[in-house]
Amino acid sequence: MSFTVSPKEVEFTAIRAQGPGGQNVNKVSSAVHLRFNIHASSLPAELKGKLLALPGRRVSKDGVLIIKAQASRSQEENKAAAFARLQAIVAEAQLVQKPRRPTKPTYGSEKRRLKAKSIRSEVKAARGKVQE
Repeated sequence: MSFTVSPKEVEFTAIRAQGPGGQNVNKVSSAVHLRFNIHASSLPAELKGKLLALPGRRVSKDGVLIIKAQASRSQEENKAAAFARLQAIVAEAQLVQKPRRPTKPTYGSEKRRLKAKSIRSEVKAARGKVQE
């Protein structure tokens, strides 16, 4: 079952963008901080745990996921981009990895490995001092 985040559970804050942009960057708050409180969300507990365990500094100690979007000069486009990134993060956290089944090396690969070891051993043994 696929879970999505409701726009009502997200809080947007407009901030000034970084980088080049001339006078526009100094007077317009076009960048957006998206804040998503994981604990207060309607997602299932298992998914909340995966989101809280995300690596990096995106999730605060209070369990708030913060995404910054500043690629566009339009605040609305940045809001849409941040929300899309949040949906992608939630979708990725929903994926369940298949458990790894351990396998044994094949008979041929085992033989080749041992043959290579014996050849290398002979090379190293031949490096000794020469007897006169």
